[in-house]
Amino acid sequence: QVKVVESGGDLVQAGESLRLSCTASGLSFDDYAMGWFRQAAGKEREAVSCISYDGRDIDYADSVKGRFTISKTDRNTAYLIMNNLKPEDTAMYYCAAFDSMWPIVRSTSRVRHWGQGTQVTVSS
Repeated sequence: QVKVVESGGDLVQAGESLRLSCTASGLSFDDYAMGWFRQAAGKEREAVSCISYDGRDIDYADSVKGRFTISKTDRNTAYLIMNNLKPEDTAMYYCAAFDSMWPIVRSTSRVRHWGQGTQVTVSS
């Protein structure tokens, strides 16, 4: 049975930092690409950052480049470090395991497993 669990969401002020954690059981991030997505109220879920199975390929949404960093420490744990947070970063953040090592299009349709989400709220 596969389980993906995020943690680390919080209420912070603009300019502050957070670290989100993702722990997977029943699958390995060494076998599949993983990513962080977010969904703000009234908006569609969007990819924030993705990392390939071997860590060699990484991408970021333009809106977070230079502020967010994705990483994997072992086959079951991944992080999203978020610096200089802005009010527009407010959203539910989801950890996701893709259905391949590095999908050409890293969209929600290629996600095999989702976490339950962790809320990030940034006040101005």
